[in-house]
Amino acid sequence: MHPASHYVACAGREIHYTEWGAQHAETVVAWHGLARTGRDMDELAQHLSARYRVICPDTIGRGLSQWSPDPVNEYRMAFYVQLATALADQLDLDRFHWVGTSMGGAIGTLAAATSLRGRIRRLVLNDNGPKLADAAIERIRSYAGNPPAFERVSELEQFLRTVYKPYGWLSDAQWRRMAETSVRRLPDGRVTPHYDPAMVSQFVHHPRDYELWEAYDSLDIPVLCLRGEHSDLLLPETVEEMRTRGPRAVVVTIPGCGHAPALNVPSQLELIERFLGAG
Repeated sequence: MHPASHYVACAGREIHYTEWGAQHAETVVAWHGLARTGRDMDELAQHLSARYRVICPDTIGRGLSQWSPDPVNEYRMAFYVQLATALADQLDLDRFHWVGTSMGGAIGTLAAATSLRGRIRRLVLNDNGPKLADAAIERIRSYAGNPPAFERVSELEQFLRTVYKPYGWLSDAQWRRMAETSVRRLPDGRVTPHYDPAMVSQFVHHPRDYELWEAYDSLDIPVLCLRGEHSDLLLPETVEEMRTRGPRAVVVTIPGCGHAPALNVPSQLELIERFLGAG
């Protein structure tokens, strides 16, 4: 099965998304991480599409979605939630599930607590929580804000293999697909990751964007948190709090991964499928 590619205007910006399992009524929105694209969700979407319609957006400034003409005001959590809400409205999503990796989990948490409250039924947070480790945020800023450029796509692939080694095991074909769905060519002919480097301004102009305990504590829906065993972003003490506060998340540690599990192997896919299908 292959996804359908769509473009839609949300809050005045063109957003790209892929759609799997369009014949199903029950829907899952799968939202990627900070410097990634919706194509990271291909394995999960293909797996879930036997039962669900799966929507995998590219966040503004990433992949095939429009880059923001107003980075300071639009590369931030509040605007991402506005886009997510507009997308759900345009796709007539009344009640649906949300799976979010890293930033995608934060968007889902805030949306479920605010403009999509009562519409998000179950929430999966992939190596994301209401508090993130400052040192890890600085690490991510350091590479995401200054993306390198290469002469060859194969060199970009090697860079991605190094930077995203904490994702855990990926097949050679999956690494190649990551490179080919993450590349854009610069005017000088070199290639670089397919996102707007200005998106890291979020951490400068909105430094508290990922402090979400208030939103998390207000949730009254089932929450599953997947924590990479070696994650430096989501610390053990945070997930322990998540077990006892707010929606009292079910926390599962994913062995052999850091930040963040790639959601590409049967054990991870089946874990999410069981959680979504539980109610």
